[in-house]
This record gives sequence, C-alpha cells and structure tokens, in this order.
Amino acid sequence: MRGMTSNPAIFEKAIAESHVYDDEIRAMALEGKGSKTIYESLTRRDVQAAADEFRPLYDRTGGKDGYVSLEVDPHLAHDTKGTVEEARRLWGALARPNVFIKVPATAEGLPAVTRLTAEGINVNITLLFGLPRYRQAAQAYISGLEARTADGKPVNHLTSVASFFLSRIDTMVDPLLEKIIAQGGDKAGLARQELGRVAVASARMAYPIYKELFYGQRFKKLAENGARAQRLLWASTGAKNPDYSDVKYIEELIGPETVNTVPLETLDAYRAHGRPEARLEQDVPEARRALERLPELGISIDAITQRLEDEGVEKFNKPFDKLMKTLEQKSPRPANG
Repeated sequence: MRGMTSNPAIFEKAIAESHVYDDEIRAMALEGKGSKTIYESLTRRDVQAAADEFRPLYDRTGGKDGYVSLEVDPHLAHDTKGTVEEARRLWGALARPNVFIKVPATAEGLPAVTRLTAEGINVNITLLFGLPRYRQAAQAYISGLEARTADGKPVNHLTSVASFFLSRIDTMVDPLLEKIIAQGGDKAGLARQELGRVAVASARMAYPIYKELFYGQRFKKLAENGARAQRLLWASTGAKNPDYSDVKYIEELIGPETVNTVPLETLDAYRAHGRPEARLEQDVPEARRALERLPELGISIDAITQRLEDEGVEKFNKPFDKLMKTLEQKSPRPANG
C-alpha cells in the first residue's frame, strides 16, 4: 500500500458503526460546535495521522508516493469560488506536504484545480468518467503549473492525480447492451462484444492522452523546472458485477506511472490470485474500436459519462448529509445557562 484515500461515505461508516469517535464528538458538541466543525476536526486529525504514517514513504520516494486524500464539501461541486476557499482552508489546516485535496472534475471544479495548483496545493481531481473531461483535467493542472511558474514560484514539490472512475461505467452501459442482446437482430452480436469492456477500453484510451500531454513539448518546459506529471489514478475498481473477475479493474490496468485505489476486499482478492503484468497498453487499437462501435448501437459514451458525473456528485452529497445527521444524533445538546 502506497497511500490512502478518504471520503464522507468511509467516515460515515466508521463513525456510525463504531464508538471510537463518541467521546470526542460528545466533548466538541458540549462546547457548542456544530456537525460540520466536528466532522472537519475528526477528519483533519485522522488524515494528519495517516499522512504522518506515510511520511517516511513520501520522503524515501522523493514525494512520489505516500499521499492521503481529503475532499472538499461535495455540495461545492458546482461552486468554483467555494471550492477554492474550502480547499485552501483544508490544506492550511492539514499542514502536511503529503496530502491531496480532492476536487470534483465538474465544469466548475476545473478552474478551481488551476487556481489551487497555482497556489501550490496538491489536488486529486476526482469524479472523472469521460475522455474529454480527463483531457480538460490534465490541462487544468498544467495551466496551474504554468501560472505558478510565471509568478516565479517553485513547482518541484507539487503533484496531482486524476481519478478516473471505472466500474460505474460498465454498471451503466452493460444494461443497455443487455437490452440490445435480448432483442436479438443484427446488433445483438456487436452488443455482446462490448459487454463488460467499455470501462477498461476507456482507461486504455485515457493513457495515450496522459502520454501525449505529459511527454509533450508543453509540459517539457515545466518538467525542466522540476514539475511532476499528474498521474492517472484508477478509482471505483471493485467489480460490481459478480460475473466478472473480482480483480478485473486491477489486472487489466497495470501500467507505468499509474495508481490504483482499491477496496480492501479487492486488494485481498488480488493478493490471493492476482497475476501481475503490465497490460494497460495491450489491445489499444481494439479499445479504440470498442468505443467507436458504441454509436452503432445507439449509445453515446459522452452522454453516459456526463450522467455519471451528475449522479456521482449526488452520490457524494448523500453520504455527506447522512454523516452530518449521524454526528447530530451522537451530539448531546449543551446545557442552557
């Protein structure tokens, strides 16, 4: 394990299903602190502690590995100014070089990425589903580095990852393909070829974009000043379809300079029967054809990925709101007078 991520769903589960945090919640509530303040205090402490655990790895690898992520309030996904302000505040409060602030790759989130990068803040760009949006996310990071360099500020300590979500793509596309297969006809065979392949095909086509941008002339100038390439990070890698290999989104996506965030049960499965081999750049022409065939089936991958982004924001909001309610339920009211 080379790093760790967090999100409101993880914290909600930990707080709701254990008593580990109860005393601290009670103490802060009796001091009159609200749920959001309590949440930030608990998550800051946990992320700082995790970052300290990974600090030797961070130092040993020269800042390449050993990061811990904390995201901004998901309700700010469509608020550029609010995202910048909260990310800036969280970064200052954490006060650790080996943390990422997670910012969603919405249309409003990307300008925040550029601004935060220019200010020297490490950003994990999350909720990426589509190739055009991934390109924009990478360019947002590069633009931030360019702005920082233009101001004469160092960039050699900065880094970023672009978190590309995978299994959710297949979860949304597969039912459409299964419907076509069930109808029979000329397109059934084509749909069968696509089943369970679109997410990995998307990842395999994202990697050439990464190489184009971070091995190209534009980034070369930044690299000469010590800038680090933004690594692709594979997220949502637990296989949700029981018919698929439980290590599908690990084995097929192993490649240089990438990161894979995995649920513990998926990691355990890979330890048990994984077969390490660099496969990310295999079958790239077929991956391109897999995406090009979707319009023949009446499926727009751009519409699908935009819907996934919109739903992803909501899926982040719900556990955050649930966490606020959990904290409220665990918080005693301060006595009057």
